[in-house]
Amino acid sequence: MHSAIYKGWVSHSRYSPKKHCFKYHVFMMYLDLDELPNLFKAIKCWSYLRRNLAWFKREDYYGNPRHSLKNEISELVRNTTGHAPRGNICMLTNMRYFGHCFNPVTFYYCFEANGKTLQAIVTHITNTPWGENYAYVHDFKLEEINKNINSDGLSVFKLTKEFHVSPFMDMDMRYDWAFKLEKNQLLIHMKNLKNEQQVFNANLILERSEISEKALNYLLIEYPFMTIKVVVAIYWNALCLWLKGVPFYPHPKTEAK
Repeated sequence: MHSAIYKGWVSHSRYSPKKHCFKYHVFMMYLDLDELPNLFKAIKCWSYLRRNLAWFKREDYYGNPRHSLKNEISELVRNTTGHAPRGNICMLTNMRYFGHCFNPVTFYYCFEANGKTLQAIVTHITNTPWGENYAYVHDFKLEEINKNINSDGLSVFKLTKEFHVSPFMDMDMRYDWAFKLEKNQLLIHMKNLKNEQQVFNANLILERSEISEKALNYLLIEYPFMTIKVVVAIYWNALCLWLKGVPFYPHPKTEAK
């Protein structure tokens, strides 16, 4: 089984114009989109496309909810890179827990036919409070990626910021995003640079554990309001930034009016 539970830490560090850091414990589900329809059939409190304490609702994720999620991601990758994923697609995400779902970012790991080699990663971002979304596609088949493996073994992608995410971060930035997926560990490092100086980074460091009914139901006790916790953390830290006097940047669409 490719699907799994990933538990660990997310941390954010801001270096300019004011320093601000936070870190909290999270879990995320790593779901093979081919396994997903049958994944929770024998698990009472979890379900697919059916209301439950924990459930997967198609409308919470990328693309047209009337189409399969795998087809929507495959078409996005094909349109962006010229090559549809040849193997399985696994998503790292939050599901809907106790009626609530929020994902500031969902990652889709698209594999080659061997099921081991990454062909692409899709980073699907939702901004707060505007409720918009945008997907970046990282093509592992590009020759450049072979030159961008850092000393920690992470694959590094350099890209221009295309989507307004935080009202405390302007659009004039470049990203360095790095990914590593090993047998039992998943690492994601996101760095924001302005004038080639690092102003912010975010890290997601997770350890894999296998899916079982006991493990899944324990998550609902250990993290009963996981997605609400994420929303509260976003707004709490936004308040901290405002109190520290970090400049506020309105949405570019608002400025254009």
